[in-house]
Amino acid sequence: GSISQAIADILQVIVRIRLNVLISGGTGSGKTTMLNALSSMIDNNERIVTIEDTAELQLQQEHIGRRETRPANAEGVGEVSQRDLLKNSLRMRPDRIVVGEVRDGAALEVLKAWNTGHPGGLLTVHANSAADALIRLEDLCMEARASPPKRLIASAIDMVVFIARREGGRVITEILDRDEMHGEGQ
Repeated sequence: GSISQAIADILQVIVRIRLNVLISGGTGSGKTTMLNALSSMIDNNERIVTIEDTAELQLQQEHIGRRETRPANAEGVGEVSQRDLLKNSLRMRPDRIVVGEVRDGAALEVLKAWNTGHPGGLLTVHANSAADALIRLEDLCMEARASPPKRLIASAIDMVVFIARREGGRVITEILDRDEMHGEGQ
């Protein structure tokens, strides 16, 4: 009941043609559930690298490199951040990079990776609307560098899916494509 069959069909095509999708919504809106659903549409022969703070993704494909962050120990050493994992994931020659949720400057590394021959990525972020998701992504990127990476975001993100909690469930309330994100489709 979260989406119509027509929207499900569109989302399947989006995943199959390897568009980069930003899934956004508030806490408990179903972002990870949607990420799992979309990732199940990825072909089994593709090499997928997943990056998460907490292992929640349930990909069933054959070629998955699962990576999980690690906090520093009591002495303050040994941390493995999302940024570290994203940089190192490129050495694994992934066909797709799937990030469970980005909460900091690692967003910049995701966008850079998606712009270097790794299309078809999936990413979640907390936001209050599809448009706010792009602003949030920009804010997160700015944690990693001083200047706003608008061109980088514009070239990396093909689609934004926004999920909201409604009475009785979770519903996709917005889908923005590249043209709508940049005012060309209005």
